[in-house]
Parts: sequence; structure tokens; C-alpha cells
Amino acid sequence: MAIVEARNLVKTYRMGLTEVHALRGVDLVVEKGEFLSVMGRSGSGKSTLLNLLGCLDRPTEGTVLINGVEVTALPRRKLPHIRQQMVGFVFQQFNLLPSLTALENVMLPLRYSRVGRANGRRRAAELLERVGLGDRSTHRPAELSGGELQRVAVARALINRPAIVLADEPTGELDSHTAAEIMALLHDLNQAQGQTFIVVTHDPGVAKETDRTVFLSDGMISRQEQRG
Repeated sequence: MAIVEARNLVKTYRMGLTEVHALRGVDLVVEKGEFLSVMGRSGSGKSTLLNLLGCLDRPTEGTVLINGVEVTALPRRKLPHIRQQMVGFVFQQFNLLPSLTALENVMLPLRYSRVGRANGRRRAAELLERVGLGDRSTHRPAELSGGELQRVAVARALINRPAIVLADEPTGELDSHTAAEIMALLHDLNQAQGQTFIVVTHDPGVAKETDRTVFLSDGMISRQEQRG
């Protein structure tokens, strides 16, 4: 069953008098529970595609469907609700607030949900335990290692129990050993929770840990590799 569908996605940016064609007609179907990676050189359109699938941006042409809903047809005011309910984000730079503890950072996405504070704290504590940081919940980002920061970011992405988790270079700031640990964590979460993971990466080692890899070149899908 498809949970994400992209149909003829085109994204063009204007920089002065110059047009930059970030995507040139991408068609992609992602099945529910799939662990997908997207690879390509810098400027190939990887992050642009992720932003469109995550409702952070709109395509110049084409459509995106999430769980059967054509999100590209929705008014902008409804997109935050779609993101909150359906999508979790993991970023290369972690994007944690330095003044908050790990637990408080994980709870941030709940601010606009109907989850009560006590339930939110309990859910965040359970997630930190699941990612191996149960004993670091009161630590602030400056007191955590790179791998620990990314684990907090993963827990934060999962706090709203999204159907889809989008990760943009989640191992880009990590050494090879820590990167392998983070990928193992994502794989375990994918298997245990049945959530769909879409990971943008430039690392072939990371891509090999996923079910399928889509290769982008000059804004188009050049080929795909299926594993298993």
C-alpha cells in the first residue's frame, strides 16, 4: 500500500534572471513501512524532494499524495496540521534548542497537539529510553555527543507517532562508527514500529542499510536499486 506518491514533480527556483531546475519531473511511490534512501550528488535535488514530500515546500508542477490525500491541493494553512499528524523530521544539524534539556527538546513538537503535558513527558521519556538515552534526559545539547544529539533528534521526530519519518543526511555530522549506530537505530525503529523512513544521504554505506535506493541526477531519477 502506497503511503507517499509523487507525480511529475517539478521544482524551479528563480535567482535573479536565472532559473534553477531543482526537480525535472520526478515520479516516486513509497510503500507503507518501507525504508527508502535517496542518493545523488550535491545539487541533484535530494533535499528539494524531501522538502516537497514533507510539505515544507510546494512544487512548481506536479502532485504529492500522503496516505491518499493530495497535499499539494490543500491550502497552506492546513499543511502544518498534515506535518504534525503524519510526518517526523530528522535534520543533519540536529536543530535542538540549546537552552532545553533532551527531554524538553523531544517534547517540543507536542506544543501544538492535544497531548497533555504529563502524557507528553511520559511519551518523551519512553522514546529517550528507546533510543538509549534514558539516563541523559536532563542533559542539555552542550553536554551531549554528536551521536547522542542525533538520537535526541530521532526521538523528537517520533514523538507525534508519525507514519512517515524524513531524514536529511542524518549521519552527515557523525563519524563512521556513530553513523552506523544511528542507522541501526533507524532500522530497528522501522522494523518495530512499521513506520516509513525516507533517508537522504550521500553515503553508499548508509544507503546499503535501506530496502531501496533511488538515485537522483540533475533533478531526475536516474535509477533505483532494490534489496532483499
